[in-house]
Amino acid sequence: MSLHLLALDASSSACSVALLRQDGGTSECLARHEVTPRAHTRRLMPMVDELLADAQITPATLDAIAFGQGPGSFTGLRIAAGAAQGLAFGLDCPLLGISTLKALALQAHRRFHFRHIVTALDARMGEIYGATWHCLSDSVSLKRAEAVLAPEAFHLPEDEIDWVGVGSGFTLWERFAPTVQVRMSQHLDNLEPRAEEMAWLAADDFAAGLGLAAHQAQPVYLRNDVAWKKPV
Repeated sequence: MSLHLLALDASSSACSVALLRQDGGTSECLARHEVTPRAHTRRLMPMVDELLADAQITPATLDAIAFGQGPGSFTGLRIAAGAAQGLAFGLDCPLLGISTLKALALQAHRRFHFRHIVTALDARMGEIYGATWHCLSDSVSLKRAEAVLAPEAFHLPEDEIDWVGVGSGFTLWERFAPTVQVRMSQHLDNLEPRAEEMAWLAADDFAAGLGLAAHQAQPVYLRNDVAWKKPV
């Protein structure tokens, strides 16, 4: 069985696209990643066109579309979701929303072989989007649910594991509780979600029959109020 899956992400300061091709027992993932603050709308679809041209395929070849559904930049999430929905609708193919935090955990696992990972993205307003994961052989399991909260309110699962933190939320490291800091052997605050890991995760979801119709997949903001309001 062959698969051509395109993934898009604009949840952070970067735009990224990836094309995963699987045929029988072989897999290949082509990816592009650009740091493009405030230029996501202008760059995302041209990057898709460039990637498909490099792969020498047309959009009609695609079997599924995936996108970074959040949490992350509200504007970026809407841009990626809109582009992915438009492609999936036009191609009449399934759409798969992928957690940015899960993709970030997979990236840390694949690049650095970390197994027990805290993902945290800067949510602005003094908060983070955080979750904890266990990773083994490219498999990512959620241990504590994704949530938006103050760094001081973040707690690790009750176990004896040494954790590693990744993501922009760790620019707020000094605000994490000492009981959390002492159980984390290191933290990397320069990792951002990428479409490449989203493509691999989406391939598993596609195989499990989790693809949705274009109109059904929506961004996940975690925060109910997406605009900051000045206190009265």
